[in-house]
Amino acid sequence: MHSIPEPLLAERFAEFDAVTLRRGEVTVLDTLSLMLPLSRRTVILGANGAGKTTLLQLVQGLAQPTTGRIRRLSGGGADPAVRLAYVFQKPVMLRRSAQANVEHALAVAGVPVHRRAEAAGAALARLGLGYAAHRPARRLSGGEQQRVALARALALGPHSLLLDEPTASLDPGAAAAIERELLALAGDGIGLVMATHDLAMARRLASHLVFMHRGQVLESGPADQCFRSPRHETLRRFLAGQWLD
Repeated sequence: MHSIPEPLLAERFAEFDAVTLRRGEVTVLDTLSLMLPLSRRTVILGANGAGKTTLLQLVQGLAQPTTGRIRRLSGGGADPAVRLAYVFQKPVMLRRSAQANVEHALAVAGVPVHRRAEAAGAALARLGLGYAAHRPARRLSGGEQQRVALARALALGPHSLLLDEPTASLDPGAAAAIERELLALAGDGIGLVMATHDLAMARRLASHLVFMHRGQVLESGPADQCFRSPRHETLRRFLAGQWLD
């Protein structure tokens, strides 16, 4: 396990210490030791089935490792108070308004009822959805629903957002709008950890890259360095658009 470089000690990380996750006879993640940055624009890149979603689920606590340990770190030490919010690839909208969807998430999180409407409205406005606050969420476009999902997560006041394929099901225009929103959130100091197989998206958004293949992390480091001079042959082939064995 590499130690955290001195300039990064004020940042937040998820530390994976020899983490393995098995489901039945299948090893989904295999002996991962990794410092995953939570306060940058971290992209987890890899083909479908590489283990990207499972990695995100472990960070959030939606799954538990079979062996090994995961800790949230801040300032160089353990900090379980690091707040994360998860945005699923296909967010589920309740049969109620966009505003009520966000307020429901706040209720589940234990936010007092007198604070929910203001917090939900502010989150929707921040994502440019003030006009849709009282519209049925399920009748909104795919891009609008994804922004409602972002607002639902943002209203919880997270330090970092965990995003599973945030633009996978959207048309190019809606995907570009979501990318702009994500960059704006990062500019406001919110960490992003995004799982994707979309190489072009990774090139546009990543400041730190984690490359996964068959349940293992093959490369992790500054995105520009990984793209310019990949160390692992499998990443070189992925960047060249070649078939991975």
